[in-house]
Amino acid sequence: MFQKSIQPPRVARLLAGTATAIVLAVALCSCQTASDISDVTGSLGEKSDAKRSADPRRDVELAQERFKANPKDAEAALQYGKALRASGQRAQAVAVLEQATISHAGNKALLAGYGRALADNGNFQQAFEVLGRAHSPEDPDWRILSAQGATLDQLGRFEEARQYYGSALKIVPDEPSVLSNLGLSYVLSKDLSKAEETMRRAYERAPADQRVRANLALAVGLQGRLAEAEKIVRADLPPNEAAANVTQLKRLLARKEGRAEVDKMPIAAAGRAN
Repeated sequence: MFQKSIQPPRVARLLAGTATAIVLAVALCSCQTASDISDVTGSLGEKSDAKRSADPRRDVELAQERFKANPKDAEAALQYGKALRASGQRAQAVAVLEQATISHAGNKALLAGYGRALADNGNFQQAFEVLGRAHSPEDPDWRILSAQGATLDQLGRFEEARQYYGSALKIVPDEPSVLSNLGLSYVLSKDLSKAEETMRRAYERAPADQRVRANLALAVGLQGRLAEAEKIVRADLPPNEAAANVTQLKRLLARKEGRAEVDKMPIAAAGRAN
């Protein structure tokens, strides 16, 4: 049982569709710009690039060339899979990385990449299992623990997910990306008061991260405080980017055809690239 915050009637109706509509698609945010409010939420814990590639298609071509030159190179396969994911070719990324893990059994970096690709593609149960194979209890990786939590949230296993976030936070206390994932877990279970509290902890530790701000704005906006949510996503952004973020937030919170229309929203990625 989860404590539910008391909502105005309109927001309560909005939440009825939100819990199933929010996509905690545990895709990596390494391909996102800091101000892009319309992409994925759950962080798989790879290192975030400062900027989105100017030409993702070209990145795919270059990675493909390297991979074709030596298909047995595990690192080439991993980078090719990441490039495919960054360009939105999710099924192709799964295929490449699946084959690579077969050829390089036990390669934890490849298993982690394969798990991320599966999650991108919506294969959450399989992603959770593969990520588990990439993780060693003797040498715990908080990034993978957080990613596993995000996949469990997508499966509706909120209490289990929070155990994984808790384990990650024991390794890296107050890590913003883990806190943001945890906050989104509370959003999914409609405990918006707890979600906001957790998101604010993440925001205090990463105030410049627009993805953390986006998730905080989500928690605030779902409680009916739209003006405050807009202020959060506008902060320190050029006018055109601020306006785009507000538009996305309004779309996120708007009702459509009798239910909530909830786009995927971004979160800070963290840690090293695999």
